[in-house]
Amino acid sequence: MELILAANLVSVEPGLIFWKTITFLLLLLVLYKFAWGPIVRALQEREETIDTSLRRAERALAEARQIQAENERIRREAEQEAQRLLREAREEAERLRQEELQKTRLQIQQMQAQAQAEIEREKQGALDELRAVVADLAVQAAEKILRENLDAERQRRLVERFLASLPENQN
Repeated sequence: MELILAANLVSVEPGLIFWKTITFLLLLLVLYKFAWGPIVRALQEREETIDTSLRRAERALAEARQIQAENERIRREAEQEAQRLLREAREEAERLRQEELQKTRLQIQQMQAQAQAEIEREKQGALDELRAVVADLAVQAAEKILRENLDAERQRRLVERFLASLPENQN
């Protein structure tokens, strides 16, 4: 019996082939309409979504790179500006220091000149006072010596002429 069953499986029956073919084609039609069509549409939509996402990602990446380059440029400019400001501040500080140093030197020179002038005035005043005292002493001495021959006014003129003949400034 086993041979008979095996023979039935191998025998060709045209009616069965026809109905199997029709069933297979109907199955393909149903699968195409209800399964493959939606699957293919879903795959196409998914492909478009992925493609759109990739394009957006590429644009975002390009924008990010552009922003990064712009940020780098701005950072470099800020660093250069900071260095320029530091350099200018140092130059300004040096200039102000030099000005103050020059002013201080000028004030010192003026103070020295004033002190020298004051010393010279004091020296001249002391010399003038010394001359007056010496003149008075000389007059008094001469008056005692020459009291009989000359009067006081003549003695004073004589001493003043003598003092005028002396050099003015002897250090």
